[in-house]
Amino acid sequence: MNKNTKKIILIVGPTAVGKTALSIELANALNTEIISCDSRQFYKELKIGSAPPNAKELAAAKHHFIHHLSVSENYNAGEFEINAIAKIKELHKTKDTIIVVGGSGLYVDAICKGFDKMPEIPDQIRIKLNSKLNEKGITWLQDEVKEIDPDFYTTCDQQNPQRLLRALEIFIATGETFSSYKSATPKKRPFEIIKIGLTTEREILYKRINTRVDKMLENGLLEEVELLIPFQKKNALQTVGYKEIFSFFNNDCTLEKAVENIKQNTRRFAKRQLTWFRKDKNTKWFEPNQLDEIKTFIGV
Repeated sequence: MNKNTKKIILIVGPTAVGKTALSIELANALNTEIISCDSRQFYKELKIGSAPPNAKELAAAKHHFIHHLSVSENYNAGEFEINAIAKIKELHKTKDTIIVVGGSGLYVDAICKGFDKMPEIPDQIRIKLNSKLNEKGITWLQDEVKEIDPDFYTTCDQQNPQRLLRALEIFIATGETFSSYKSATPKKRPFEIIKIGLTTEREILYKRINTRVDKMLENGLLEEVELLIPFQKKNALQTVGYKEIFSFFNNDCTLEKAVENIKQNTRRFAKRQLTWFRKDKNTKWFEPNQLDEIKTFIGV
């Protein structure tokens, strides 16, 4: 590798696999800072259910794009691309290498590949579509997106209502497909991207997920979600760990069932994350305990 080349070390993988711990370890070894591209950790109200770095971890290394937004704000991958690339450029003035970490594939792509400028979506469209989703379910949403934007539908995470809603919002607001806004060819970046994937045996990962959910409940997840009930229609909250507890508060299921659903849906989410990230053949995969091998790979 050219020692003068500015770099980012990108750490991806499923939820609960250990990305945060690795990112801090590498940031400290390289005397650098961390950019998060986990879209749920952007929101300051989601201090428990989004599993952000804790206070000790945040103090161990400088993080960016953690709790910098409110759930009342609308934010998308196109805006993140602009903000994140600007921050990378700023940090590269004093740091040769920056750590980028996250499990949100679309936001990882925003940094690696880029987007064309995304349109603003009127709140009334977003509210109406969320209401329809709650009424008709995800099958209705899948059918709508498949009809209006088949190119996007065949490559997207078809079980992720947030992604599907985004495609439908754009079409209704502009008459253009989401696919038409994605850059046809990846944008050239003025830095090298070294991609590290973390994975582990399914049984181990699922146990970590279940333990994490139990810990969230101990730490006050119910109380956190209860305070967010007025915002439950917002896109930021149409995600695992929040929608299930909203169902409990709306008397649609028992608390026991809600917790069971969080664990099951988180396991499914982790599986989809792995499917997404494994598509990129430039990613080098490691187990979380292979710290020495990872350091050797990146030249630390």
